[in-house]
Amino acid sequence: MKRRNDQNKRNSGRNKRNKSLRARALIALAVIAGSLAIALTVPVRLGLDLRGGTQIMLETRSTPTTEADAAATDRTLEVLRGRIDALGVAEPTLVRSGDQRILVELPGVHDPKKAADVLGRTAQLTVHAVLGPARTSDGATAPPPSDPAAERVLPDESGQPLRLRAADLTGRDVEGADARFDQQGGAGWHVTVDFTKTGQGRWKQVTARAACHPADDPQRRVAIVLDNKIISSPQVDPSVPCGAGIPGGTTQITGSFDGTEARELALLISGGALPVPVETVEQRTVGATLGDAAIEAAAWAAAIGTALTALFIIAVYRLMGLLATAALVCYGLISYAALAALGATLTLPGLAGFVLAIGMAVDANVLVFERAREEYAARSRPTPRSALTAGFRGALSAIADSNITTLIAAGLLFAFASGPVRGFGITLGIGVLASMVSALVISRVLAEYAVNRPAVFRRPRITGIASTGWVRDRLLRREPFLLRRPRRWLAASAVLLAVAASGILARGLDFGIEFTGGRLIEYATSTPVEPDRVRTALTDAGFPRAVVQSSGDTGLTVRAEHLTNAARCARHPTTRRRRGRPGD
Repeated sequence: MKRRNDQNKRNSGRNKRNKSLRARALIALAVIAGSLAIALTVPVRLGLDLRGGTQIMLETRSTPTTEADAAATDRTLEVLRGRIDALGVAEPTLVRSGDQRILVELPGVHDPKKAADVLGRTAQLTVHAVLGPARTSDGATAPPPSDPAAERVLPDESGQPLRLRAADLTGRDVEGADARFDQQGGAGWHVTVDFTKTGQGRWKQVTARAACHPADDPQRRVAIVLDNKIISSPQVDPSVPCGAGIPGGTTQITGSFDGTEARELALLISGGALPVPVETVEQRTVGATLGDAAIEAAAWAAAIGTALTALFIIAVYRLMGLLATAALVCYGLISYAALAALGATLTLPGLAGFVLAIGMAVDANVLVFERAREEYAARSRPTPRSALTAGFRGALSAIADSNITTLIAAGLLFAFASGPVRGFGITLGIGVLASMVSALVISRVLAEYAVNRPAVFRRPRITGIASTGWVRDRLLRREPFLLRRPRRWLAASAVLLAVAASGILARGLDFGIEFTGGRLIEYATSTPVEPDRVRTALTDAGFPRAVVQSSGDTGLTVRAEHLTNAARCARHPTTRRRRGRPGD
């Protein structure tokens, strides 16, 4: 009876393990199948350094109240950056060129004209009380206002002209706006506007006055004006009593617009008004900032590094290393699919983030396999299968700690950085999550399936868990005890730190064009010139870090940190040039 109970317990445990293995296998297959489908159907957007994009040159204009100086241009640049982020354009480049120009480069924009129109709109938002119709009951036009500053006439959504009071609220009273779709009420797309604390009081006052007029009276309406056009003039709900107003500081803008128009309207409202008007001076397509040779070299470096990592882990862990390499291939597929599904832009720093995450995925497998070896060597787990299960369980906390700290760093880069650095944070975060899936799910499914095979069960040494292997044995025979003389190592470290610090103090840091600014030069050539040839010529002339882009069909753009007029005209005497701030 006791033997039968033990057998039942073993069968129950085996069935539970098999059920858990099948569940993980289904999850792994679903993730791989979904990633493969996305990778085959959704293309990844490439950044300016890999593919190029659209270049727009904007110029700020002075107004009677505000001068378009460098400070106003900087404020305008920040508003434009927020608008571009809301448009969904990843990895944009925005830099001030001179005192009144802003250079905008947008990768992967399919409609550059629309992007330029959205960027250049001033989006002056005002809220007005309606004083009544601009026409009398017999159709005659009402007399013009005696004080145009206190009253204005604008047509509403249906074309009926309305007399409006001076603005009670402006865009400064708006805290944010969001486009939403009303599925239950059937009202379609609308824009919800949230007011600031000051705006909440003013909104309550203007609606309190309007509520004192009877229903269907034009004076019970409130007009919302954007760029001198009434976009909505809703009537205050009849349930609002006179003098009470609408509390809460929130209103909805409804109208006959689709999702795209609603999101664009919310973008313009929440982005705020530009400090000064801007005008599109130039608009063109530009090529990649990196040459084909640089892109190919980076791809080869990533491929060689991955191959060497795979060879090392296979040599050390044999069958488990081979399965971990297969999981790394799945990691690459999952990362690529996630990047495509999120609509992120892939740049060269982003590729560096993926390569970094490959190392983290390998580290996770190393932790698991080493813990499994310890369990097997202690003979507390008599088989590679049980040792492997204990290895995954024991290494989970260490793997989670290392990945969570990296995710925190990636989140900080995404929140506070911009441009390619922000893209690096996005791809690093995606890579970390994908590496955890590949190491803890896919690699585990493959490893547990392999150790359950009879051929592997009879030959536990091929798993890499039952023995240390020739690499580890050779190191153990040599006994490389590095901390045998700790004072010498500390002294050597102190010397290296002193040399590094003195080098920084003596020579300083070599900042790039992103920090120091430089000169932007536009060359117009009679025939197309390959940018790679220009990069080679500039490297030979002593400017290896100059950024060269094709501009239009026969133009070239060169950016360099330090470039004299003599060097500028050495090869091309006829040019147009601009001085600018970082990145110009």
